[in-house]
Amino acid sequence: MQSSLSSSDSSGSTQLPNKFAEAKALAAHYLKDNISGLQTIAEHSNQTTQQYITKQAESIAELIDELVQCAKSGLGKAELENKLKRTIAAQLKRRSPSGRYSGKTDAEMFDSAVRFLKWLCPGSDSTFSTTNEKHIYPCFVELINFVAELVVRPPLDQQPASSDEQPQRLVRSYNMTDVKPDNAEGGYRVDMALKCDALNYNSLNNDDGYDENSFQISEEDLKANGIWNDDRPNYPCIFAVVEVKSDSSDAKMQDGFSQLIEHSKGVYRNQHNRRFIWGLVSGGPNVKACVLGPNFLLASRFMDMTTAEGQLELIGFLVNWSFCELSKLGYDPTVRFNREYRCLTIDMADSREPGLAQTTYYLHRTLVFAERVFGRHTRCFVVGEQPLSSDKDCDTSANILIKDAWPEVSGSAEDDMRDESKLLERVSKGLAGRSEFEGLYPKFLSGGCMQIQNARGEGVEDTTRTVLGETVWAQLGELPLRAHMRIAMSGVGDPLESVQSIPELVVVIYDVMRCHMGIIKHCHILHRDISEGNVLVRRDETGVHGMLIDFDHAIHLTKKGYAMCTEGAGTVPFRSVNNLEDKPTKRTALDDWESIIYILCWLGTFGWNSDTQPSDSMSNWKIEWWDGYNVKMIAEAKRDHMDSSRNFTGITKEFNPSIPHIAALKNIVKGLRAVLIDDHKESDMTGAMIIRDRIPKDDSNNVFSGYDFKMRPDPFVERAAHWKSISESLLAKLEIYADRARAHM
Repeated sequence: MQSSLSSSDSSGSTQLPNKFAEAKALAAHYLKDNISGLQTIAEHSNQTTQQYITKQAESIAELIDELVQCAKSGLGKAELENKLKRTIAAQLKRRSPSGRYSGKTDAEMFDSAVRFLKWLCPGSDSTFSTTNEKHIYPCFVELINFVAELVVRPPLDQQPASSDEQPQRLVRSYNMTDVKPDNAEGGYRVDMALKCDALNYNSLNNDDGYDENSFQISEEDLKANGIWNDDRPNYPCIFAVVEVKSDSSDAKMQDGFSQLIEHSKGVYRNQHNRRFIWGLVSGGPNVKACVLGPNFLLASRFMDMTTAEGQLELIGFLVNWSFCELSKLGYDPTVRFNREYRCLTIDMADSREPGLAQTTYYLHRTLVFAERVFGRHTRCFVVGEQPLSSDKDCDTSANILIKDAWPEVSGSAEDDMRDESKLLERVSKGLAGRSEFEGLYPKFLSGGCMQIQNARGEGVEDTTRTVLGETVWAQLGELPLRAHMRIAMSGVGDPLESVQSIPELVVVIYDVMRCHMGIIKHCHILHRDISEGNVLVRRDETGVHGMLIDFDHAIHLTKKGYAMCTEGAGTVPFRSVNNLEDKPTKRTALDDWESIIYILCWLGTFGWNSDTQPSDSMSNWKIEWWDGYNVKMIAEAKRDHMDSSRNFTGITKEFNPSIPHIAALKNIVKGLRAVLIDDHKESDMTGAMIIRDRIPKDDSNNVFSGYDFKMRPDPFVERAAHWKSISESLLAKLEIYADRARAHM
């Protein structure tokens, strides 16, 4: 997608392209608007420090209001200019008699004020239009940077009483606006973006030097990669995205929220330590602060930049961001950039017991990026106990995988029965000593819910509730709780895209399902999310193998091998019909076997890497009905496609004919479908559709009596009672296919 995100018409307003339909749908689903107290998320946890910060914001707001009153005074141009300069000089002198705290001179600060006053004082400049986005950009930039210069000065010429009362960073705006950020994969343009500039107090007031910028990639590394420009936004360093619209109508603001969502994808992908994201959306002079998290998009009430109250609210956000703890900016203090080795370090607790020492690992490579704005934000890292040597691109001996995610939890994170770390620990113990499964699953080392330490030295569970605080959380109704979970495990594989042929793919899938059935038998755990992202490839001296990962959706099974639940689980294109329809039916191994068939069909159609992707762009694929937002329609499509071998041929005939051995893959999926759907003695167990039989009423002599209708049992439900024998047949069938595949590798 190459066209501009901010394609402007002659008036400067933007028209949101149709390609943002997905982002608009997400905004409509996740947005909770007009949230009060959003600023409390960024408030310092030390109340004394927060009082000091509030006074800072009020002092800066008073100065800006004084400048606004000057601009509204009706003075002539020369007289007004002199009064503004005197006001700024007096205020800056009052704040810092030495004049050495600010990076700008009085004259530069005056030039800044002249620009943003056009926006804050509508009508003061006849050439300025509050409905032209390009006119607003420079005003907004100057206002933010003007505030940053004032934040860095201790008010009333007093040295801070403690380190907590020193700003930890400057929140500035990049100077370039309406541009494509550096390191952006798409062609999207961002209106504005904010960054956090680190402060070094050694150069400011002879205190001990302090550089808190370790949460960001260094300028030197970006320069070395040719993507550094101090004026141009770049995704590795963007703190907050700002979208500007021509007015504050509902339609325009929805467009702004949608663009915010789209750009947040780039932030999450490039910042592995990002827990949530701040943003600003302006509709003319009306601004909303926004917070984007795993399952929410929150927007504040309007802050009217033409009023003193609105200016104070925005300044309050900017000043709080300058002082608050790193975690309140949305960053993870346990993931830092190590300047000596130029890599990320990741902390892991050595035990479930709180207060114990932590192990610091060095990032070697990233397997899974958090590229979705909403959801689990799953990231997977290959790490080592030592940093990667400078002469190596990767360390093949590194055998530790860290998974970082935000799953939903029931109750508290500590007591959640679906805690992946507890499930994986149970799997590790249940399969210990069983050599037939060695290397087919990751082994638990340590992990659980992450804790964030506040300024008082207190550790609290890192959940969406603690992120937002009680003031905001109380306004969100029944928002599901999510917890920040991190697990270290041994056993590393490569993504499924590393498979080199269909025979290798078949062997990998067989290993995965062999392990899957072993986990059911020995650990009584059902995976429930068999997907292409949860299948890894491992190579050793004996050949290629599969590995099953990601137990986020796993559940405990009864001794009879099933679980009763109504929630849907899994990756949508590969979900079983039961998991799509959310009915209170038994979940068994057959749901995951069904997913395997969908995965193989998906890969046969779309490929698994650039070498196997179809060369021709086609539309109206039948398999495309398996993906989307309407899970009811997806379930209906899958029932239809799976119901008979004839219907299923409509799926397999779309397989990419250019992939070697594609005919074999067609036969494999047809064979697996037949075992799952067709090969049963009882008629109620065959097929995939729920059939309605027409039965004549009792009075057969009365042609007007009509018919009664009787629904046959759901074949998916009927088969669940025989899950064990059907699963054994499926595994035996897949073993035969794998043996034959090895002969062609």
